[in-house]
Amino acid sequence: MHKDAKIYVAGHRGLVGSALVKNLMSRGYHNIVSRSHSQLDLTDTAAVAQFFATEKPQYVFLAAAKVGGIVANTNYRAEFIHENLMIQNNVIHQSYLHQVQKMLFLGSTCIYPKNCPQPMQEDYLLTDTLEYTNEPYAIAKIAGIKMCESYNLQYGTNFISVMPTNLYGPNDNFDLEKSHVLPALIRKIHLGKALEQQDWKAIDNDLDRLPIEGVDGSRKEQEKRSILKKYGISQAPSGEVGVGIWGSGAPKREFLWSEDMADACVFIMENINFMDTYPKHSTEVRNTHINIGTGQEISIAELAEDIKTKLGFQGKLIFDDTKPDGTMRKLTDVSKLNALGWKHKITLGQGIEKIYKWYNENQ
Repeated sequence: MHKDAKIYVAGHRGLVGSALVKNLMSRGYHNIVSRSHSQLDLTDTAAVAQFFATEKPQYVFLAAAKVGGIVANTNYRAEFIHENLMIQNNVIHQSYLHQVQKMLFLGSTCIYPKNCPQPMQEDYLLTDTLEYTNEPYAIAKIAGIKMCESYNLQYGTNFISVMPTNLYGPNDNFDLEKSHVLPALIRKIHLGKALEQQDWKAIDNDLDRLPIEGVDGSRKEQEKRSILKKYGISQAPSGEVGVGIWGSGAPKREFLWSEDMADACVFIMENINFMDTYPKHSTEVRNTHINIGTGQEISIAELAEDIKTKLGFQGKLIFDDTKPDGTMRKLTDVSKLNALGWKHKITLGQGIEKIYKWYNENQ
């Protein structure tokens, strides 16, 4: 990519998109185009077509998506498949029609089967049943991969798909109903610590910045205790505070700092083409996507304990094994990406400290 090339980052305000914009700017790319959802609804086919016709971007990062944790995926199945398919169909097709030089489509490692062999290699795609709770989202992302492959093979486009592991970082979603596990644990344990210290100023500040079901810091103490309890943050008569966590804590997950993910994506856009993503003499071109991750995993219980220690919470972590665990392991095989020349830099321990600092300063 030339430094003055016009680059469209779809979803620039989210966890992924904001990290991409930051990385691009740090590398000297200055002609970056973006639109907020209110300015451009990517599910609106006519609006997306008009945008591409007017702006004519040369490169596209498709980071816009409807995303969420296990609760959101369970409750909003229809929205997850419909909105993601609409976004992908519109952006990928218009990228083809308007001769975008290269596009990067971002998915997720939830595309792999529920009982996938570990670590998960790109070739394990579509070899077994998906995990039920996020099946609609996963199917949408698989469709995006196949759409990119199909357009490349039929039209000669240069569309690359990458599948990042679980991400966390600046501009993460800390909404307790819709957030992923790591930011949810950060916020719940932060609130648990404030409750055990009877630091109502900290609780009020947190609720004012991000109300829970409309409950902010101005509400009466009993209302605030009630909403915290609903989300698993409660205080026993003895004074001990407990933080409830969905599932048994046994599942293992891999986590990648979002700015590392962005660095990998820009590296791929600068150095890798579609032809580099599959064996040269393949008779069938499949599984051209690239995993992005660390290749390291940790159990949810261990993660919660690490966050508890780093935040200084003295209370109790309570795992609710009546709630679904989801897939028991989701470890990516990153040998393909490493062989292409990229490896992650930020450890999970460093990342937890960085995201908690960001949460305190920006939420």
